[in-house]
Amino acid sequence: MSIYQILNPATGEVVETYPTATDAQIAEAQQRSHDAFAEWAARPVAERAAVLNRVADLYAERSDELAEIIHQEMGKKIAEAKGELKLCQLIYRYFAEHAEAFMADEPLRGTAAEDQAFVRRRPVGSILGIMPWNFPYYQVARFAAPNLALGNTIILKHAPQDPKSSAVMEEIFHEAGVPADAYINVYATNEQVADILLPSPLNHGVSVTGSERAGSAVAAEAGKNLKKVVLELGGSDPYILLDSSDVKKSAETFFATRMGNTGQACNSPKRMIVAEDIYDEFAAELTALAKASTPEDPTVEGSPLSPLSSPAARERFMEQVEAVKADGAKVLAGGEAYDIPGAFVQPVVFEDVRPGMRGYHEELFGPAFMLFKVSSEDEAVELANDTPFGLGSAVFSDDLERAERVGSRIDAGMVFLNTPETTREFLPFGGVKRSGVGRELGPLAMDEFVNKQLVFKKG
Repeated sequence: MSIYQILNPATGEVVETYPTATDAQIAEAQQRSHDAFAEWAARPVAERAAVLNRVADLYAERSDELAEIIHQEMGKKIAEAKGELKLCQLIYRYFAEHAEAFMADEPLRGTAAEDQAFVRRRPVGSILGIMPWNFPYYQVARFAAPNLALGNTIILKHAPQDPKSSAVMEEIFHEAGVPADAYINVYATNEQVADILLPSPLNHGVSVTGSERAGSAVAAEAGKNLKKVVLELGGSDPYILLDSSDVKKSAETFFATRMGNTGQACNSPKRMIVAEDIYDEFAAELTALAKASTPEDPTVEGSPLSPLSSPAARERFMEQVEAVKADGAKVLAGGEAYDIPGAFVQPVVFEDVRPGMRGYHEELFGPAFMLFKVSSEDEAVELANDTPFGLGSAVFSDDLERAERVGSRIDAGMVFLNTPETTREFLPFGGVKRSGVGRELGPLAMDEFVNKQLVFKKG
């Protein structure tokens, strides 16, 4: 049973609890979503786009309130929460601006001059979104914006620890002009998803952002019911440092990127692969940064360390850390949970993590760094690709051509050269291997839950 509640990770205090939906309420929500589809899909694309622009306006107007909500729900720093909200605004405006172009008919050429054919993009119906807690607004935005622009309707099941942010998003969509039944927030259990929503013929697909385990479970149920899936799952992204004229700055870049959202991001740089001639200096700089990062109130501007999202997240992370230590990895910094209220943990820096160790193939979802020393480009590429995941990656070198050469050999859905991984509204986001299937954001996002209908005519 999923318990929807706000549990402040900085204090461990249960702030508010929300009632889980009944089976009848879930079935009713699916019927309402289906019934709303025809009217929403029939609206001109420009009208749906105007609604998305209004959503962005409301996010801007209510930024302080919305940031405070997720600070309380999952411990996100206020500054990071406001950054997430600004990104959401860009996403809604991007799909508002480009929806008509992305949905335009695509002409096809035939062998005969009189043949006329094109692909028409049409919405498919009610889509289920299952979203995680680490970026409560952003994860919904990248799913909801393209699908609402297309004309699909949405049922949204958010993480149980984000009941207030999920409710306020539903409120914002409705205030902006999305019909009440075209976007429905439900406090559903996993069992209700598997037993009611996915088997329903009124459901036409499911998008999941979350762990590999969650994605696999939902995909299995969706497959049994012949439903399309988009899966944005875990990652163990490599950051390759081939050379650097400023190792200290390189270490600061790696550290700051990894510590974003307290390390709780699927595309966070979890494996630092460093050329042997600069490895020792890099490791020393990174270790010093980790040791200097101590708990502070995440509402304070510049606070170096926020709690993990929940006590359960801390327990899971520390269990992984202890397993890596028990396997024989060397700890350069951290490795312990703080004995204070809240879900705070020390940033931990590992080296000598080897194949066969649990941490070598698992995603460590928190402020953990794994350092690897390599002697050649080939060794760096082999190590980068030796993972069941394939989400993002980054390659750094003072020689951009060298970075491009190495980056072209990485098996990942995203490759960043001489810049940390980032998320932008126009950049398609997604991975390969165990990191999932499908793409969100950018022009590819509107090619997922859509009927690419062939139209062919003569004369």
